[in-house]
Amino acid sequence: MKVLSLFDGISCGMVALERAGIPIEEYAAYEIDKYAKQVSERNYPQIKQYGDVTTADFTKHKGFDLLIGGSPCTYWSIARPNRETSPDGMGGKLFMEYVRALKESGCRWFLYENNYSIHKSIKSFISEQLEVEPIMINSALVSAQHRRRCYWTNIPNITQPEDKGWVVQDILESGLAYQDKSYCVTSTYRPTVYDSFAKHRNTLVAEPIIINPCHGKTRTIKASYGRAGICNAARTDGYGETMIAQPIRIGQYGIGGQGQRIYSVRGKSVTLSANGGGQGAKTGLYKIDLPDGDYIIRKLTPIEAERLQTLPDNYTKGISDSQRYKCIGNGWTIDVITHILSFLPQEAKIAA
Repeated sequence: MKVLSLFDGISCGMVALERAGIPIEEYAAYEIDKYAKQVSERNYPQIKQYGDVTTADFTKHKGFDLLIGGSPCTYWSIARPNRETSPDGMGGKLFMEYVRALKESGCRWFLYENNYSIHKSIKSFISEQLEVEPIMINSALVSAQHRRRCYWTNIPNITQPEDKGWVVQDILESGLAYQDKSYCVTSTYRPTVYDSFAKHRNTLVAEPIIINPCHGKTRTIKASYGRAGICNAARTDGYGETMIAQPIRIGQYGIGGQGQRIYSVRGKSVTLSANGGGQGAKTGLYKIDLPDGDYIIRKLTPIEAERLQTLPDNYTKGISDSQRYKCIGNGWTIDVITHILSFLPQEAKIAA
């Protein structure tokens, strides 16, 4: 199959195609982020890199079979102040490059992805341009990450993936302490998470947080700070503790900003972020139990973030951790894309 990939990032599409067992004759990628291209080139040196979509001549890809891509959701994201709510901004202009590529290349099949949270007027515009309605798939079905995305495609008869029941606990490398020694005990001792993490003073004695067991039944549970989680598709681990199919926020430090929220590994992870700041803004902070009954609170490692996107371990190695988190957050959940591609008609795969 000849594949044209726009906004290619770290070539998640190539990983998914391989995982779906679809032979690739040629894969043409358009990407401008140097770190993403570095990851792609290390894993797939055979990919042809073409650069900026805005200056591309897509007619050179006439005869290609499949167009894939997801234009940047940065301009449309609900997390962005004053986000664009109509398609006449920069977000819409970049999306129209995808439409232009589809027309100029004449690809028979296409797959376009974007954030579920984008404004309904933009969703309608995308549907109008591509002449198909979106399919919402939550990556939580095939991974330990809560990540709702819309997929516009003319690949027929797509169903929802089977729920694998993974939670954060399933993808952890290990429990790693965030400090080797305690902080100095001060005269004004206020043992709070905020003092320990933000002020780097005072020390907390860690005691496990017990999440009410559901005993394998579906019901509502409450975590600390009054946050409620619906125990849908719940399962229990070997200790009878419930594993929940969505993020469970169990605490915070400071004012509880995006990077200061603490979640349980008994649930799904929060959606990985490409542009979040420090602390846990890109992956969330998680309370991780240690073998001796103690626990630590830390963000996820790059390998754990890769596992949330169902990427191979160390797929993004070779660049800084900060860039790894960004590239992973910008990428696709591989097993979702693999699932969608598995519905390509058999004759299309054979012809390709």
